[in-house]
Amino acid sequence: MDELKQASKRKISFFATMKAVFWSFLGIRKKNDYEQDAAQLNPIHVIIAGILGALIFITILVFIVKAVVAK
Repeated sequence: MDELKQASKRKISFFATMKAVFWSFLGIRKKNDYEQDAAQLNPIHVIIAGILGALIFITILVFIVKAVVAK
């Protein structure tokens, strides 16, 4: 539990977290980048960024499907 408290106090920008989550969604990550992210990212930010990323992805898919079906 103490490790979680320490991890949640990590200071890295939310934009950097969103960028890391975006690359993770694509599956394109270097081992060094992954290790840096694991050591620096705030887990709470990662969860929020993952949810936002999923919502954006689903929204884009819905728009694509609507555009294709409309034609």
